[in-house]
Amino acid sequence: MILNPESINLFKGDFITDFSAIKNKLRNIKAFIFDWDGVFNNGQKNNEGHSTFSEIDSMGINLIRFNSYLFQQKLPITAIITGEKNELAFSFAKRENFNAIYSKAKNKETALLHFCKTHQLTPAEIMFVYDDILDFSVAKLVGVRMMVQHTANPLTIDYAKRNRLVDYITYHDGNNNALREISELVMLLSNNFQKVVEMRTKYSPEYTKYITTKSDTPTLSYTADGEAMVQI
Repeated sequence: MILNPESINLFKGDFITDFSAIKNKLRNIKAFIFDWDGVFNNGQKNNEGHSTFSEIDSMGINLIRFNSYLFQQKLPITAIITGEKNELAFSFAKRENFNAIYSKAKNKETALLHFCKTHQLTPAEIMFVYDDILDFSVAKLVGVRMMVQHTANPLTIDYAKRNRLVDYITYHDGNNNALREISELVMLLSNNFQKVVEMRTKYSPEYTKYITTKSDTPTLSYTADGEAMVQI
């Protein structure tokens, strides 16, 4: 399917980088990293310090992983890097067979470099989804940067724009399925949305193989110990 410019107009977010340039950068992406608070949710926590997620976003993430699998014929490496410790983030990462989750990562660049070394990746091969200042150290290094918007932080968003720390800023916020918006945009820019959806709908042999491979992926957990990341 050839990219239809009219389809791009369905996305109401802010393209800081031209969509054709994002499309070119996505060709090199072999891994996805997600922040948790403010990305999977609005950043609010309950009295036990937990924040939640949406199954709508979960489906979107599954689809872009399958999309990447079709291009690479292997699973993309996937991780969460969060500055806090959230038990629901751990359980989600394990349920979805992410490769890793990093918690208490106050210096997220350290977690990124550990992730790259562990999986023999360069930062340019990573797409990062984030929302706030703590994430800028990663955003400055990676290949594709997707920022979840919040209406309350216009100066932070302006800073990200002026310093070229973001390629696309979502129209929706973290409490309204920004991750699904990003997922569908990635599939559109890959010229692969229709194929991915049809294969998932039919539970095609390709999708079955993907799911089997994904299900066999162990999730490793790391946390910060000074300037190092240690497995827990």
